[in-house]
Amino acid sequence: MKRILVGYDGSQNAERALDFAIELASKFSAKLYIVEVIDLTVFYNAGVLPPLEATRSLEEKAKKDIKKAVEKAKERGVEADGITLEGDPANTILQFASDNQIDVIVVGSRGLSKIQRLILGSVSNKIAQESKVTVIIVK
Repeated sequence: MKRILVGYDGSQNAERALDFAIELASKFSAKLYIVEVIDLTVFYNAGVLPPLEATRSLEEKAKKDIKKAVEKAKERGVEADGITLEGDPANTILQFASDNQIDVIVVGSRGLSKIQRLILGSVSNKIAQESKVTVIIVK
């Protein structure tokens, strides 16, 4: 186990997943990839472009989240890269994992998107069902 991906969005469940992933990476001397996905699919699915203000706000939040998470990992002696991506969270995380030879994906049991979860199902569920690598869902 050399490459661990943790899905992160700044929520309490994502914090727990991050803490778990940092501990796991530390035990295995693995590199940690902290990934936050900016989800604009609601706008695209409705056939409209997202307002520029909303896009900027989400990008700024994601960058702050990632910076804080990477600092936390590095403070605990874990090599970590922070990545912000745009797209459907589950599909984007799965694609990143595939493209980067990730060994384990760690996600929280729930993120911030409660309405989307009701309509489309949870991100963690989809990742667990479709991943080709081990997935750990932290509660």
